[in-house]
Order: sequence, then structure tokens, then C-alpha cells
Amino acid sequence: MPDPVLTSRIDEGLPVPLGATYDGFGTNFALFSANATKVELCLFDLNGDKETERVELPEYTNEIWHGYLPDIGPETVYGYRVYGPYDPEKGMRFNHNKLLLDPYAKAHIGQLKWGPEIFGYKMETGDEFTFDDRDSAPFVPKCQVVDPSFTWSRDRKPETFWDRMIIYELHVRGFTKLHPQVPEEMRGTFAGLARGEVVAYIKSLGVTAIELMPVHTFVDDDSLLKRGLKNYWGYDSIGFFAVDPRYSASGTVAEFKQMVAHLHDAGLEVILDVVYNHTAEGNQLGPTLSFKGIDNASYYRLLQDTPRYYINDTGTGNTVNLSNPRVLQMVMDSLRYWVTDMHVDGFRFDLATILGRETHGFDQGGGFLDACRQDPVLAEVKLIAEPWDLGPGGYQVGWFSPGWAEWNDRYRDTVRSYWKGDAGKVAELATRLSGSADFFNKRGRKPWASVNFVTVHDGFTLNDLVSYNEKHNEANGEDNKDGNSNNLSWNCGAEGPTVDATINEIRQRQMRNMLASILFSQGTPLLLAGDEFARTQQGNNNAYCQDNEISWVNWDKIGPEGKAQTTFVRKLTMLRNALPVLRRNRYLDATFDEKLGVKALTWINATGTEMDEGNWQDANLRCFGMLMDGRGQSSGIKRPADDVTLLMVMNSHSDMVQFTLPAFARGKWWIALVDTDEPDRAECPRLQSGTPYGINGRSLVLFAALTPGNPGHTVRRMAFELSRAAESTT
Repeated sequence: MPDPVLTSRIDEGLPVPLGATYDGFGTNFALFSANATKVELCLFDLNGDKETERVELPEYTNEIWHGYLPDIGPETVYGYRVYGPYDPEKGMRFNHNKLLLDPYAKAHIGQLKWGPEIFGYKMETGDEFTFDDRDSAPFVPKCQVVDPSFTWSRDRKPETFWDRMIIYELHVRGFTKLHPQVPEEMRGTFAGLARGEVVAYIKSLGVTAIELMPVHTFVDDDSLLKRGLKNYWGYDSIGFFAVDPRYSASGTVAEFKQMVAHLHDAGLEVILDVVYNHTAEGNQLGPTLSFKGIDNASYYRLLQDTPRYYINDTGTGNTVNLSNPRVLQMVMDSLRYWVTDMHVDGFRFDLATILGRETHGFDQGGGFLDACRQDPVLAEVKLIAEPWDLGPGGYQVGWFSPGWAEWNDRYRDTVRSYWKGDAGKVAELATRLSGSADFFNKRGRKPWASVNFVTVHDGFTLNDLVSYNEKHNEANGEDNKDGNSNNLSWNCGAEGPTVDATINEIRQRQMRNMLASILFSQGTPLLLAGDEFARTQQGNNNAYCQDNEISWVNWDKIGPEGKAQTTFVRKLTMLRNALPVLRRNRYLDATFDEKLGVKALTWINATGTEMDEGNWQDANLRCFGMLMDGRGQSSGIKRPADDVTLLMVMNSHSDMVQFTLPAFARGKWWIALVDTDEPDRAECPRLQSGTPYGINGRSLVLFAALTPGNPGHTVRRMAFELSRAAESTT
């Protein structure tokens, strides 16, 4: 190991920008630490195996250590050793024997090797007050200087309007790991996701954006590795500026940029699932990899009276301290970097309530939320919150600032419960279908603020939701104690796969019901990759550690039913895109507009009349209709729209219900565009107002009104062309 020296070739450099910045002649290094006494920059060979030089950063300005090294350029491998007091009782955990990752590093190389050497204390003793003097460098990943230049050529962001958004959540590795049209060396990487065949498939689904599960560098927990498992989901970040090397076929930052360019070229936006609420360093007994050794008291929220311990609102051991201005700056710099340098179109924030927390709790006017609202870069991208955490007052659905969208778990639970057949769900379901105005209709927020989903990565897949009553997480090695036990699922009569044709037919219809519910609801639809063809995780509802065929999309096992379901999803997305009343940028008004002579939203019972108080109070009511008048005001301008009037009828009874088509709606005729009981029906039946239509048990039907403004042949032609277009993409 080289002796620490202050070489004659180092200059003072600048305190900005933070990180390692190559300027064509050399590299400026800048690191924030308010409590350090000295910082050493350690340089390594290209493989990161041997430390070749150690340089003390010469200047300290505004709590930033900095220096400039000429002739140091891209691919240089480096890390830091930070000196300061080791006093856990006071929240100080400096240990210069531990090589640390630069929080601003744009690239990492190598993987973490678990051992006692990576802990700041003598791990074998379990006593955090001991001091470990073993060198961690051989066991930890290193940072790499990058060349930021990249020719984006004609890249143009799609800039999809919120009301036209349909999000498709996927895992970079799992989506292409088994894809037969992706070359072996590209599978599970950004390059694989950028393949033309893959992009074309995603585009064919009618979605407008892909939401990538975490791609920031992350750590495989030691306890998982000992069980032969891995941190598949990636919600254990250790670097907020770098993509994880395991997702790169080339080992370059440019590969991610090329993927984004290909997706943009197809009109698809890229949203990143980001984890700024905690890091992989865990609690007081966790390893020292970066922030903990750079300035523990600044980067993490510590208990005020006993700063030895961490505030654990995340359930992962620590919580990032966004109340510190420099830490807040780091997160904001990271977000801007991903937008300006990497061209992403938005972010989904894991446990976002934490990001809005101040010392007194969640605050709509907290530093992070205020910073996002005024930032000119972030004002132009999508911001989506997972609006809950494990801390006090952690459930904040509907309370994020204007401009944010939020995952709506109340939508998920209500739709699941209704189609499962639970009693007394119609009233709340009506609220969820119409955009959850009870949560979001305030401060000028729009229906798109509600991100509507039934399944996401965390929980059952759609297929498993209708195939299992209980979770089956035995493969996780935790005695099936992990994961949520309250899934609001129904196996339709048998636990797991079955050859019973009747049960399988019900399951397929139930999946179509929930897919149609999502895509015909007001708000922003979110689909889980693979649900379109009934992907299974074998009943595992917490596959966070399953980097294998439990989690990977198995393209070769998509059968005829899966292909038919994919076709059905394409038809749903096409209808949503073609029928503006399904995606209004304004809440549908359920009161009569005297000036326009229109009632934009009416709830209908099976007799074809408007629901009354008795209907709403009837716990046994399971069949009802949502009438959306296409003339309802669609913007702030007081004038009627000229859209197709729709009637969505839902029946969660096990038996057929004769539903009388309302006679007081526009026109005299209705045409059934979608019936989940007959998804492949070639002809769309035409029915007169006031006549009954048999809504089969556990089915959803979407009707369009035939009106003078939308004569019968127009709607028929639209239905026919949508059906043909969907079939042509299979």
C-alpha cells in the first residue's frame, strides 16, 4: 500500500461540482464532509485490484474537500479514505482504514465481498465501540471517472401528456434474461432492453412509458447470499449517480443512454424507480461503504438524544437525512443528472413520505418537496410518489404537492376486493373508478394524480392474484413469514395451477376484469410487465430475492391463453387512447350542469335508472354502471365536449344480471365494445335503449352510445378497426 503523499502535481481544484469531474485535461475531485479532519484520494489500477497512489485533498472550502489532478482521465479507478473521530456515542463513525465510495460517482466497478474487513468496528465482537484497522479495499467496489460526452443525435423526449400516460413497470434484468430474440450476451442488460424486437413489443401494447425498477448501484445483502439468493429488486442503493454494473453488457455509461435513445425513438418515456430514502449501509451494526464513513452525522437521521442509533422510518436500518442542505443538494443533483445527462423522463420515488419528512414529521412544504416544485429541470418531468413509509404518520396518499402523481393503494385494494366478490364495495369503487377525487381533487390537481394499479412488483402477479388464496414464499428461506398475508386474492376454487377448465375460465375472466378496470378508470394506469399474458411467480408475493425463473419473464412459456390476453390488453389500450372520456383531464361532475344541460357522470343500477341512496347503502349490490356523458365539460372553458358517451357496467356477482340500458342517455342505441365474458367476439352487438343486456357473472362490459354526433357506423367502424389492429400485433 503506498504511503499517503501530497504530490507536487496536485492543484487546489474547485469545491464545485461535487464528485469526479473530467474536463479534458484532468479531473477535479470534490467531497462533502462537515466533520472530517482529512480526506485521501486513493487511485487504483484499471481492474481496481491494486492501490497505486494515495493523495491528500489539499483544500477545504465550505465543508467540501477538493483537489485537481492533471492527466487523470476517464476509466481512472478511485475511492476515498476519510479521517475523523470514531465516536459512535456521538454519531461519529470515521475509519480511514475503510475505502469509501464517492456519493457522486458516475460509475462503479466490482462487487461487494462480505467480510469483517468492511465494518468500521470489529464485527466478530458485535461491539460497535471497537475500532477495526483492517483495510477494506480488496473487498469493496470502487468508483470510476467517466467521460460525460455522448452524441444524442436526434433524440427527442416524447413529452407525453399526463392524461395519455399508460405506465408499464418492468425489471431490466428479468424482462430480457430469457428473451429468445435477444443475444445471450445482451440478456438482462440495458442493451438487451434496447433491442428492436423488445422495444417493438412494448410499443405494441399501447403503453406510453416504461418504469424501470431500481438501476442505481446496489448491494446484495450478506444474509441473502448465505441462502443462495440475491437482492433482485435492487432497493438497497449505495450510489445515486451510477447505474449498477450488472445491468450493463458493455460496462459503459453510454449503454444506458443508447437504451433511452432507442425507447424515445419509439415514443416511449423512461421513468426510474429511485430509492433516496435509505442506503445499503444499514444500522449501527451495518458495514461502512460510503456515507457512514464520510460523515455519518450529516448523511443519516440519528436519534437526537442517542445519536448512536439511527431513525428507521424505512424498516431497513437507516434513513437518509434530507434535512441537511448538502444531502438535499446531493439528491437534487442526482435527479437533475438523470434528466439532463441521461435523458430520463421521470421518477417514481420509493417510500416518498420519508423525502417529505422534517424533524416534526411529514410536511407538504418540506425542503425536498419545495426544492422539486421550484426546480426548472424537474418541473418538466414526471414525479410519482409512493406516498407511505413506516414512520409515524407515514400514510400520506393525496397529500403530496401539486404537480406530483401518487401510487394509489386504495384503488388497488378496492378493485381487488370488489372483483373478489366482497360485499359493500360499490360506493368506494365508484370513487376509485372516477379518479379518487376524495384524495386528489384539491389545489388544482388533476385525475392523473392517481396512479391506478392492481398489481406491481411488490405482491402477487395478476395471474397469482386469481390463482392463490395464500402466499407461497417458501423459496425465500424465511419460513413463508415474509410478504403481505392480506392480499385480497381469490383462487377461484383451487390453490395454484389446475386442469379444471371451469376454474381456469373464471381466472382468465377475472384477469380481464381487472385489466379493463385499470384502463377504463379515470387516472393514470399502471400495468406490471407480464400481466398482459398471465405471468406467474408460483404464488410468491415477495420475490425480492429471486434472481431466477420465479421472477424472470419466461417468453417461451406463453401459451394460447396468454397470447389471447395480450391481444385483449392491446384492445383496451387502443380504446383508452381513442375515447377521450376515459382519460379526462378534469374530474367528471356528478351534478347536473344547468348551463350546459349535461350531467357528466351518472351512476346507474340494473333497472337502468340512476342509483339512489338505497342502492348505495345496499351491501349486497354488486352490479352497477358508470355512465360518462361525452358532452361533459372537458376543460376550464365552459362548453360541452363532443366525445363518445360511454357506459361501463361491472358485475361481481357469480350469476348473470339482466342490466337495462338507460333510456335517458344520449341517443337511442348502444353498442357493446368490450365484454370480458366474450373477449374474442367478432361482432359488437347493437342494442336499443331501455332493453336488457345479460351481464354474465364476474364480467365487465363497455358500451358506447350511438348518437347523431357519433352515428352507428362510426362507432362500429372504430370497434372493428381497433379489433383488427390488436389482432395484427400478435
